Amino acid sequence: MRKFLPGIIATLSFFYGWSQSKTLSGFKENSAKQEFSTEEKFDSYLKADNVGQLIKDMSARPHHVGSPGGKAVADYIYNKFKSWGYDVQMETFYVLFPTPKTRVLEMTGPTKFKASLMEKVLPEDATSNQTSEQLPPYNCWSADGDVTGELVFVNYGLPEDYEYLERLGIDVKGKIVIAKYGRSWRGIKPKVAQEHGAIGCLIYSDPKDDGYYHGDVYPKGAFKNEYGVQRGSVMDMPIYPGDPLTPGYASTKDAKRLDKKDATNLLKIPVQPISYHDAEPLLRSLEGPVAPDDWRGALPFTYHIGPGKGSVHLKLEFNWDIKPIYNIVAKLAGSEHPDEWVIRGNHHDAWVNGAGDPISGQAAMLEEARAVSELVKTGWKPKRTLLYCAWDGEEPSLMGSTEWAEMHADELQQKTVAYINSDGNGRGFLGVGGSHALEPFMNEVARDVTDPETGISVLDRAREAQIIGAGRSHTSKKELLNKKTINIEALGSGSDFSAFLQHLGIPSFNLGFGGEDPGGEYHSIYDSYDDYRRFKDPSFIYGVVLAKTAGRTALRLADAEALPFDFKSLYKTLNSYATEVIALADQLRESTATENRLIKEKIYSHVTDTALKLMPPSAKDEVPYFNFSSLQNAMAALEKTTNHLADALAKAKLDGAKQDEVNKMLYKAEQKLLLENGLPRRGWYKHAIYAPGFYTGYGVKTLPGIREAIEQRNWKEAQEQIEIDATVIKSFSEYLEGIAKSIQ
Repeated sequence: MRKFLPGIIATLSFFYGWSQSKTLSGFKENSAKQEFSTEEKFDSYLKADNVGQLIKDMSARPHHVGSPGGKAVADYIYNKFKSWGYDVQMETFYVLFPTPKTRVLEMTGPTKFKASLMEKVLPEDATSNQTSEQLPPYNCWSADGDVTGELVFVNYGLPEDYEYLERLGIDVKGKIVIAKYGRSWRGIKPKVAQEHGAIGCLIYSDPKDDGYYHGDVYPKGAFKNEYGVQRGSVMDMPIYPGDPLTPGYASTKDAKRLDKKDATNLLKIPVQPISYHDAEPLLRSLEGPVAPDDWRGALPFTYHIGPGKGSVHLKLEFNWDIKPIYNIVAKLAGSEHPDEWVIRGNHHDAWVNGAGDPISGQAAMLEEARAVSELVKTGWKPKRTLLYCAWDGEEPSLMGSTEWAEMHADELQQKTVAYINSDGNGRGFLGVGGSHALEPFMNEVARDVTDPETGISVLDRAREAQIIGAGRSHTSKKELLNKKTINIEALGSGSDFSAFLQHLGIPSFNLGFGGEDPGGEYHSIYDSYDDYRRFKDPSFIYGVVLAKTAGRTALRLADAEALPFDFKSLYKTLNSYATEVIALADQLRESTATENRLIKEKIYSHVTDTALKLMPPSAKDEVPYFNFSSLQNAMAALEKTTNHLADALAKAKLDGAKQDEVNKMLYKAEQKLLLENGLPRRGWYKHAIYAPGFYTGYGVKTLPGIREAIEQRNWKEAQEQIEIDATVIKSFSEYLEGIAKSIQ
């Protein structure tokens, strides 16, 4: 079916009038023509072979934080920028970074078993044999520990999974849990286990999620083989990212550091990732209730929850060292507004060789920067300053970008128009998240980039993905077919935009392509050049597509006469979030009342397994009626203000100093959405609209103060957060009204 969709999309585009005129927000007619001409030249300089060579070079050896390979990659990037004529700096920070010293996992009886905790060298993968340089499979920021206990299977290790265990009468206190990777960020799994009294946590990849259940495994196919292990951080980054010993300030060489025991985002229990080869005997040993359908994986036995007759011994020790990290910052000064910055970033550190994550994105960014340098040779210069940043230390906890942003916070808030992030890149559909005042602008960018597999725009191909994703829902599919644009996603966490958007209030994007490459190599030794060229982006053409997309984003923001912020778009999105939290409270009130009634009437006295999953362990507090009037009034005022501002900007004929003044006010507007004291219990996160979820990690929570208080049944805090968010939105509205009045 998919091969026919480009034609279908093209036909529908003609029928519905989707062939959009080539307007360019922020540019007058003549300057728009010049911009399109500049972008055409820019495209001509981009070469897929260059992207492939960059990936091969930078993934040639392991390059984790503090490793010789890591410094070599940083030097390689520095020298590339230098050769292209950029003003380049290498900024060094000194951060805590634990690496494994002792790793033991064994089952002590009645069946004895010792886990290998290693991945196999493959002759088909040329870099898988670099064992002396590789970090072995581990979870960074696990606690040191030597624990022995019964084993309990906790599905994906989410809060609702523990509610189900409670209904079964299974307590994990004093036990070791084993959870599947997936459905949340990995750091949530040990966090929730620790909260429930577990003494240790194992995390494995079940073949039903990314192994042989879906297709041939590596090296025959792209899916995870039985020895593949996903490394990764388990820091509680929803509290704060960066160096855990320097929260809120930069980890310079002489920085004052917390004692490790006082870092509130570090775990207290040991955590170890394992392959499904090592997980199989542990899961086979479990007894107790048979796992429900949606807990069962694809290993060839019946899944039980446990515990079993035997015990599991887990011993982990780490070297807790201070290591240097190297950020490369390359500057191309603006010809008219050198103190207005458009920042482009991608990290360069990896858990092992990292051809996909992050080198594919880093290679695309470097090729983009090289093409920009070719433009400079023709006499072109950006009006605003372009900064290209290659971050170190992203994988452990977004350290390079966070420490740099904390170091330069004041200057960044004064000068930064926008931050444009990318990370690993693959083949398929455009994924984009970010600040919703720039959503119409990003749709224009996506409209003007052609997808190489289908010949349609990456905008229409992203719409195609949304139409497919609508499934059989006639209503939603009809809405999507009638819609000419895509919605950009709200940003949670998981990459280097966090410090810019959620801590400093700088408008931000996160861009990348994917959806047609399986991802079984993720954070393993098999994330290699050999894997990438076979299964991810064999022709490296989507590296060029990312460079075109991010490059246009940067070039247009750098050269726009009027910065293309559309706060009507932001209002529409923000109003939908307000509607959602009001509906969330109503839905929770109704479901709680129903559950409590069923418990009271003892309707749950004889239940099926399916019903048992839904049964609450006991009656819950009734949900009160919240007063949302202040939030609703703030949203009504914001609607009026954004309409007024849009009209004023459309009618204004601004030139010179006045346009510059308005532009500065526009790009600083998002900072007015910052909370003075940050979110409850995690003050580093200051944005009132976007934050990583306390129990989702990477996954975003919008209007997080209100939404999470309701979800966590903290009624007093929910009402407090309603008033706080209403005050912030009112202040934001007044700021925008000030802009409107200044140009009339």
